[in-house]
Amino acid sequence: MANKKNSQKRFAPKLHIKKGDNVVVIAGSSKGTKGEVLEVLPKTNRVIVEQANTVKKHQKPTQDNPGGIIEKAAPIHISNVMLVDPKTGEPTRIGRKEVDGKIERYSKKSGEIIK
Repeated sequence: MANKKNSQKRFAPKLHIKKGDNVVVIAGSSKGTKGEVLEVLPKTNRVIVEQANTVKKHQKPTQDNPGGIIEKAAPIHISNVMLVDPKTGEPTRIGRKEVDGKIERYSKKSGEIIK
């Protein structure tokens, strides 16, 4: 019989944020920053948001990159970001409903479907 602890880690949870979504950071040092989601990391429940949580990284030179100190966006926990409503431009919660046999995400504030 499989260990219960290990079997739960196999599947990534269903997240309310997708790559390409516009979000606002609601907690942390980058609070209030709006940006696009560049990457979603479902195993660790984190997202990388453009222009938010920037860190300085010392990089060795390669043939393609001259190296030096670069700034890059670090991951933020998914609970610290909220999706921006496409209609009002304010942070909103997400719901799911079935439309034409497909499950679509919609904004709880305006009721508009999010693509």
